[in-house]
Amino acid sequence: MSAADREGIGMFDFQGKVAVVTGGARGIGKVICEEFKRAGAHVCTIDLLPNDYFVGDIAEEGALREFAGKVIADWGKIDFLINNACVSRGGIENCSYDDFNYVLRVGVSAPFMLAKLFKDHFNPGGVIINVSSTRDRMSQPNTESYTACKGGIAALTHALAVSLAGKVRVNSISPGWIDTTGTQFEGPDKSQHPAGRVGRPDDIAAMVLFLCSDRAGFITGENITIDGGMTRLMIYHGDHGWTYSG
Repeated sequence: MSAADREGIGMFDFQGKVAVVTGGARGIGKVICEEFKRAGAHVCTIDLLPNDYFVGDIAEEGALREFAGKVIADWGKIDFLINNACVSRGGIENCSYDDFNYVLRVGVSAPFMLAKLFKDHFNPGGVIINVSSTRDRMSQPNTESYTACKGGIAALTHALAVSLAGKVRVNSISPGWIDTTGTQFEGPDKSQHPAGRVGRPDDIAAMVLFLCSDRAGFITGENITIDGGMTRLMIYHGDHGWTYSG
């Protein structure tokens, strides 16, 4: 992330606010946590991976209840709930019934349950952000578990926005290709994006913080795509360095 990018995200002031982030131990979730902390917020994350707040499996109702209870005991109220965690276990070729439902529990049931557990504990101006994906409208073969999950969280977003109207604003973000490895991409990987590059986690974190700010106070029930324009570009044989072979 460039100094200019950091300065832009750093314009948000969440001093003393409480942000709950699922899947905050790595990738996009980790950067979201870091940026909330830089903005002055107290961050409570839950992840299967080691982290500084709560280790647990959000597919399990007991873990969700224990986590929410700890957050409420520690802080009393929260301001922001960021449902970021998700997994994939393949699709129609190799995904079992149990695996498919596990993915839905992580990516749809857990966000619903956390919204339910926290709904009476939001401070005024509370916000829920659900991290969906451009997979909510496009797919690769054998990705049904993840794609169905992301379609579900996108729909859950507008349902919660209506149910929590006047209490909590609820929006979702659909990232496209976001690199979490720091790889320098060239050629077709870059040129297929109208923005001219592959996405970075801070692209998503910046939108999360904006949607949680008062500047986004008239936005609710919306899904915002952050994909460098990739889903708007039609690519045919010979375009942008891509050729068909079959």
